[in-house]
Amino acid sequence: MSDMNKKLLLIFLLFSFASFSQNGKVVTSVDTIKNKIGAQFTLTIKATADSTASVLFPKSKQFGKLEVINSYPVDTVRKDALYELVKKYGLTQFDSGTYTIPRLPVVFNKKTLFSDSIRVEVMNVKVDTLKQKLYDIKDIVKTNEAGKWWIWVLIILALGVLAYFGYKYYKKQQGKERIPETYKTPIEKATSLLQQLERKELVQKGEVKAYYSELTDIARNYIEEVIRIPAMESTTSELIEKLRLASVQKNIALNPETVTNLEKVLFQADLVKFAKEKPLEYEIADDRKRIESAIITIDHSVPVDSEQEASAQNELIRQQILKRRKKRQLYENIALGFVVGFSVVIALFATGLIDVFGPNTKKMLEGEWIYSEYGNPGVAAETPKVLTRLDANKILDPKAIAILKDFQIFGYGDMTDPICVMISTYKYKQATEIDLATIVEGSIKDLENKGAQNILVKQEEFTTKAGISGIRSFGTMSVIDENKKKSSKRYYEMLYFKQDEGLQQVFVSHEEGDKYGEGILERIIASTELKIGAQ
Repeated sequence: MSDMNKKLLLIFLLFSFASFSQNGKVVTSVDTIKNKIGAQFTLTIKATADSTASVLFPKSKQFGKLEVINSYPVDTVRKDALYELVKKYGLTQFDSGTYTIPRLPVVFNKKTLFSDSIRVEVMNVKVDTLKQKLYDIKDIVKTNEAGKWWIWVLIILALGVLAYFGYKYYKKQQGKERIPETYKTPIEKATSLLQQLERKELVQKGEVKAYYSELTDIARNYIEEVIRIPAMESTTSELIEKLRLASVQKNIALNPETVTNLEKVLFQADLVKFAKEKPLEYEIADDRKRIESAIITIDHSVPVDSEQEASAQNELIRQQILKRRKKRQLYENIALGFVVGFSVVIALFATGLIDVFGPNTKKMLEGEWIYSEYGNPGVAAETPKVLTRLDANKILDPKAIAILKDFQIFGYGDMTDPICVMISTYKYKQATEIDLATIVEGSIKDLENKGAQNILVKQEEFTTKAGISGIRSFGTMSVIDENKKKSSKRYYEMLYFKQDEGLQQVFVSHEEGDKYGEGILERIIASTELKIGAQ
């Protein structure tokens, strides 16, 4: 081989080695080598390659004896002519001990390189049973079955409408909707009632007591309406005495025989009702004739003006009955219209065509948002509602206030509302070494003090769009609404930053499974930015 060919071969090999080095660089790191049981280790694999390289990161649910609970999207950072591909994994283990994150394959085109293996330690959580209070197991708390209640509302309303129409049909069939029968004159009423009494055939059925009771009530009612004396509440003796007195005072030409016959029938009725007397059939027929004759005789004896006055009174009563019936019908129609209309609104709400029950996350997500800056050092974020200043002195512990130079808390909603947002900023009096992991633990304890239960915590690094790094803590918790006596499960995220000699915190929470709440949270978190150097 000539010297020239050797030189060209050497240059080619050096170039190939440099190219492979640039496309084959793998750097492995983990956020911590010691963690508690169930806590997350964040494994980071960085691969450097040019724009033409195809890089494949490992895909698995288990790295050694560590479980992969999160596989984050690949971030791409351009460095001069090369690209740095960053892949992160969330790993955990629920047994204490020392474990090894094995070497993992990273494929560059057709070449395979391996990441470094890393040993990590999973530690038990120490529990001091001498200082830690022990509590009995709590009673089962009923959860809020959201999304199902409207079905029961529709069923109840449907049954209500069916019951209403069933009742109307029943009344129509039973004749209860008819106007009570009225008469032009008292004599017409009395005569008609006597005829109806005979058609009941009470005597033939052996109901003599009921027959005499109705017979004398017809006579007493007639006398009360025409002569205007309290006949229904008077005894037989009192009624006869008042009748004779009224005939003199009101110039009623009553035949003494008529009064005597009426008196005989009334006394006979008293014996039947109270002394269990049993008159013969012909005696009963005679008493009926005496009552009818007495009523006709009185009618002929009463002055015409009095009869016209009674007729006018009956017509007035008839008109009042008609008026009450029309008013009742109007109220029933209004009630029916309300039931049907409310049923339609509930049905539309249930199908999502309309939304009528107060503030909700769908309206908030799709409505107008506000971008504003809060506190010092300032935290800027986009929110669906303007956050209002809260009284931090009532929220913070006095020991914390003593070491703070400035502290401000802004929020919207509380832990039981569909969405809860809080932004807090703290500035220390003296330079302080801030451990964000310790701050996270304190925040979790604060949530427990406020009534949150069954808190699950995950943690990872977080970087804003401007490149400011912090910690993102997220998970789920159960919160009890003391007013409704119900428990609901919520998802939360908290961002922590230590900037400008201070601490900044962003907290967002929504009901778990609420897709609109998820959209609100993502938009708030994505828009969060720090205003460094604010005064």
